[in-house]
Formats: sequence, C-alpha cells, structure tokens
Amino acid sequence: LIVGIILVAINPYKQLPIYGDAIIHAYSGQNMGDMDPHIFAVAEEAYKQMARNNKNQSIIVSGESGAGKTVSARYTMRYFATVSKSSSNTHVEDKVLASNPITEAVGNAKTTRNDNSSRFGKYTEISFDQSYQIIGANMRTYLLEKSRVVFQSENERNYHIFYQLCASAGQPEFKQLKLGRSQENHLLFI
Repeated sequence: LIVGIILVAINPYKQLPIYGDAIIHAYSGQNMGDMDPHIFAVAEEAYKQMARNNKNQSIIVSGESGAGKTVSARYTMRYFATVSKSSSNTHVEDKVLASNPITEAVGNAKTTRNDNSSRFGKYTEISFDQSYQIIGANMRTYLLEKSRVVFQSENERNYHIFYQLCASAGQPEFKQLKLGRSQENHLLFI
C-alpha cells in the first residue's frame, strides 16, 4: 500500500473563482508541486499515475459534516472529464451527479450543523478506456447512519425521504403505505 499526496482543504462556505475550466487547464499536465496545492493537483497526479503505470488509483475525500466532501468529489470528477477529453456523448459527471438527489434523499438529513448533511459514505468508481477517456461510473453507497432511523437528537431530523414520503401520502400510488404526517411517526423502516 502506497499513500500518496495528502491535501488539506477548508470549505470557505462561498464560491471562489478557483475551480473553472481555465484552472483545470492550468493544472493539466503539471507535476505535483509545480503549482499551488489544489484538488486539481491531486486529481492530475492520480490521472498521470493511472496512465503512466496502468494501475487503478484512489482519491479519498474525508472530513466533518459541512467540510465540502461532496463538492470536492464533484470537482475531481469534472477534472477527469475535462482532461480525459471524454466524448460529449458520455457526460459521466452529469450522469453521476444526476443521481445525487436520489442518494441524498435516502441518505441525507438535517443536523444541527447542516440542513442537508450526508449521513452515509459514498464510493464512486470511474472507469476509463485504453485511451484514458471516461467510459462509465459505478456508485456504491455504504455506511448508512442507521441510528438516525430510530433516533434524532434535538433539532435534527430523520432522512429526507421520510418527510418526502409523508408529504406524498395523499397521492394514489402511496395510499397502500398508510403514511400519515411525519409528526405522527416515530420510526422509519429501511
């Protein structure tokens, strides 16, 4: 096991002009250390190592609630899609990100620190062809915080899907679930 670059990033809680296409192109092809530390530098190093050594690479994005893990992963995918010059038909990043509302509904909840906090871990595997263009992605969800199903701390909520289902209780396709108002329920079974 070889551990490579470690980047410590801080969520500024606002948009900064350091993630656009011009910045992606500035980091593309650069050696680690030639430019300032950046999520794109980490992505470039992984991409280069994959192409040079023909070996799978992993980027682990970790941090506290609200640290910006989801956004950092999104920037990494965008970097790969841009530098690999993936075909316009692929749009893997768009397809992977389009699944986010579903995974967030099932795995996100309101906490005291974040109204849309991920309460699960996510592993996304991006597949490349022989010319190192993205050809697909596979997302696996794991480590769902199951305790939230039966207990929430004060000022916190269950998973978003629970409230969405309760709000849809009057719809014909949900009648058989016999859902009531969210305040009437104490458990959500997954």
